[in-house]
Amino acid sequence: MQGNLPPEAQEKLEELQDLQEKAQTVAAQKQQAETQLSEAETALDELDEIDEDTVMYREVGELLVQTDYDEAAEDLEEKVDNLEIRVQSLEKQETRVEDQFEELQEELQGMLGGAGGMMGGGPGGA
Repeated sequence: MQGNLPPEAQEKLEELQDLQEKAQTVAAQKQQAETQLSEAETALDELDEIDEDTVMYREVGELLVQTDYDEAAEDLEEKVDNLEIRVQSLEKQETRVEDQFEELQEELQGMLGGAGGMMGGGPGGA
């Protein structure tokens, strides 16, 4: 399939494949950050239900270290804030990659004389 492509089209196709891999990586990172954010928000909600005098521990590597309520709340709030920023950043990156992918796909289709169907995204004619 790719053997008969002009060198410029072959290069664009390789760029498309690289962008597709990048999009998958960004999507996986975003999913992971969203999961961590959800867990941190849940922990923060649970913290609201705990009496401030309750003895608490937090994980530090392989150890559990005693911590107080205010420190635990502050740490979780900071974690939530950081993860919200990370998710927003990854969403923007995901959008940029998708836009680059669509633009590159259009360029490639233009090079190939509008031969749709080859990229798998267009309607298939039989």
